[in-house]
Amino acid sequence: MIKDLILVVTGIIVGGMNSVAGGGSLIGFPVLLALGTPAIVANATLSLVVLPGNIGATYGYRKYLKRVPKPYLLLLIPAVIGSAIGAYALRRTSFNDFENYIPWLILFAAILFAFQPFFYKQLHHHIHNAKNNKELLKPILKFSFVVLIISIYAGYFGAGFGFVMLAFLGFTKLHNHIHRMNALKNVIVIFTSITTILVLFSSHLIDWRQGLIMAFGNFIGGYYGAIWAQKVSSNVLRVIIIFIGFSTAIYLGLRSY
Repeated sequence: MIKDLILVVTGIIVGGMNSVAGGGSLIGFPVLLALGTPAIVANATLSLVVLPGNIGATYGYRKYLKRVPKPYLLLLIPAVIGSAIGAYALRRTSFNDFENYIPWLILFAAILFAFQPFFYKQLHHHIHNAKNNKELLKPILKFSFVVLIISIYAGYFGAGFGFVMLAFLGFTKLHNHIHRMNALKNVIVIFTSITTILVLFSSHLIDWRQGLIMAFGNFIGGYYGAIWAQKVSSNVLRVIIIFIGFSTAIYLGLRSY
């Protein structure tokens, strides 16, 4: 009973963090390890855990999602392809070697998000001064390629993926609309999570009992986290996101090294 309560509470925390910025799995992962779950099973199970929370968060952000330009939904294509590749790789390799690289990936995302307004001006100039669709195609394809690469990471070890995705969405026209960025990020995570679960379904790597218990709490945390985030100013939310990113990188660095 106590173990189940821990799983529910952890799920709520993970859902709340993911709805705001991502990185919630970095809390759920060590909790599952502490409960005796093998690392690779904990990793795979989190794909199931975060799905309801992102659905709840998407519903909470629904009014902002309606304002996201429809062409951005095309990013779901490379996201699905990438997560399928990553999940397939997870089935065929050990998690331990890859874990050492995760702190650096999260640190990179935090730095990217912190300096994102400066970098955005450079990309904004090239995109918005394009004279025709042909000139627009190149930056769009480059961004889709980035989504493909980081989605491979999502399928392999999804912790921090939402944060990385949010950082890269800062380079788009959604730059000044952080709640729209969050809404789109949650939709992308839904699709990568479903893809990962489907690929891992027959691998016996997912602990369905623990995953479903945590998923229940995750939905609650995701929905109410999204509502809370909308009451905070964009500048304050940006500081919180950056803080989560650097804290996550430090935590994983201490754990790995």
